[in-house]
Amino acid sequence: MAESPIALLRAHARHAPWNARGLAAHVTGLVDAAGVRPTNASARAAPSARSIRFYVANGLLERPEGTGTAATYNYRHFLQLIAIKIRQREGATLDTIKKEMKEFTGDTLERRVANSLANALGATVETRKQASDDDPPLSWRRLPVADGVELHVRDDSPASRAEALIAMREAVRAALGREDIR
Repeated sequence: MAESPIALLRAHARHAPWNARGLAAHVTGLVDAAGVRPTNASARAAPSARSIRFYVANGLLERPEGTGTAATYNYRHFLQLIAIKIRQREGATLDTIKKEMKEFTGDTLERRVANSLANALGATVETRKQASDDDPPLSWRRLPVADGVELHVRDDSPASRAEALIAMREAVRAALGREDIR
């Protein structure tokens, strides 16, 4: 039996807490896999650390734990950021989104995000299935990231799209620049 979209979404909580850059990279991977693109030309599909700080300053995201570079974001921030991107895709303004975010309880927010991303979350699970001996050999893409670092992505994965590959490469490059993992 397949897992529910909510259970699949909750699996992302194990990656928390994030700093702003890490949260942006994690959400970017998920919204890219889901094909979330805002209808508003001024909104970007992929969030950045800068946009996260903007959303916090303008009351769309709850304040993180800590301040400055020590600020950490949790699963609720993850859900809020995805919800913002989903509502932007639907054409909502930031003022409308801000009002809605204040009304959403944790469960409502989680259900809304899980239902909106159900196909992408399901597709992710499908790509994790182990190949059986009867299956043909798999083809992989090698994506150089930095000296001695490369990503391997199976060609039949939703993450093998050019935009997703670029987003993953840039997220890994950003993570490599963090002081705490050098």
